[in-house]
Amino acid sequence: MAISQLNDRIYLIDGFDLGLEQRTGSYVLMEQQLTIIETGPSPSVEHVKQGLKELGRSLDEVRYIIVTHIHLDHAGGAGLLLQDCPDATLIVHPKGARHLADPRRLIAGARAVYGDNFDDLFNPIVPVPEHRIKAKTEGDVLRIGPDCELEFWDTPGHAKHHFGIFDPVSNGVFAGDTAGIRYAQLIEDGIDFYLPSTSPNQFDPVAMKASIERMQKQQLGVLYFGHYGATAYPQAALGQVLEWLEVFMEAGAAAYQQGESAEQLAKRLERQVKTQLADRGVEPGHRVMPYLEMDLHVSAQGLLDYFRKQT
Repeated sequence: MAISQLNDRIYLIDGFDLGLEQRTGSYVLMEQQLTIIETGPSPSVEHVKQGLKELGRSLDEVRYIIVTHIHLDHAGGAGLLLQDCPDATLIVHPKGARHLADPRRLIAGARAVYGDNFDDLFNPIVPVPEHRIKAKTEGDVLRIGPDCELEFWDTPGHAKHHFGIFDPVSNGVFAGDTAGIRYAQLIEDGIDFYLPSTSPNQFDPVAMKASIERMQKQQLGVLYFGHYGATAYPQAALGQVLEWLEVFMEAGAAAYQQGESAEQLAKRLERQVKTQLADRGVEPGHRVMPYLEMDLHVSAQGLLDYFRKQT
């Protein structure tokens, strides 16, 4: 079981999403109202439950489960976890609530991306009873402790059903995927590296840029990523994601104009990313490579989907 203590009140439980460590995690806020942010997919739920046990907390104590957006790697396990948290309420963006209550379209979309691997990666997808769902949107708040009132920001770009969660105590935002991906595998080796996540089918570069710039203006003290972990240097991380977003868009536009497939675009992006990493001393066999290749393949699909919709 991998649990990281991020500060005196927030822990991160590794959900071993896709069977990989440091891929997707669940944040535990040790407030008066015990709160979990992100469940991960259903296969991660057992890790979340074990992590809570190791932290000395019971499932009966969980009051809120919050998902930044409804993609299955973040919220697919919500229904399954709620079954064992009898007093918990699920908090989700208004545009995502109905899809967690009736996940059929969500499942179909994920199957289109993950194909034959879907069952192993995401099943079971358990519908969430409507009476256990509470929607939050721009400017809404949620008091989880005497000194902590979480604030919800509408942060589209990665998806329309995405919000960020501002935590005033740590001056941090739980950014989901809007602010990109933090590669813990590289950061552990002293190489700060972040990429945008441009997955299908609601990727919007203009909205993503605006959401990231909003976070920059807030002068945050910490940024909590869906993938994976937290940084105490939000400005540098967000700046890097914006730089790579421009690179992704240029590559995507060129690939679309030349009729390239998502696989070809992913290889194009891989060359650019791996060249920069090689310049920083990262060997081709570094353990981060499978993570990068997987992410770039999904991002390539989203980029081409975006450019097709513009025509």
